[in-house]
Amino acid sequence: MNASHQTPVRTRMFARVLGPFITVIAIVVALRSPGMRGLLDEFTGSQVWPWVTGAYLLLGGLAVIAFHQYWRGVAEFIISVFGWVLAARGVFLLAFPEAVASVANRVIGATAVWVAAYVVMAVVGLYLTFVGWRPEPRRSHGVSTQGATDLPRVA
Repeated sequence: MNASHQTPVRTRMFARVLGPFITVIAIVVALRSPGMRGLLDEFTGSQVWPWVTGAYLLLGGLAVIAFHQYWRGVAEFIISVFGWVLAARGVFLLAFPEAVASVANRVIGATAVWVAAYVVMAVVGLYLTFVGWRPEPRRSHGVSTQGATDLPRVA
């Protein structure tokens, strides 16, 4: 990211939410990876869970797509791709729950691969957390603030 590119406020807000969320989920799944087979069996044992999960994934993905249309920086790209991936996963869970379950059953045994993938996701989540919560550098807008020096700072 070059010095002239400022992270949009909306990207920072999404990063504040998605960064910790991705980090926590990735760490918990990596730590609980031996128990994921049972969780998958419970999830696919009912037709309700894929439907409800797919609906919420689609809703969340569409919200990210609608409210975050930035692609210029690394964080912007990650958040935008995340929205599209959520929406696609939601559609697939709603439309093809058996196919998703079949694929999940085939790859659930590759524990080392999934742990590595979730470690990478945790790093991405930490990066987004940093982008969202780091102090924004002060910008000069060329506007004189001499008349406003007696005003208290809000943030």
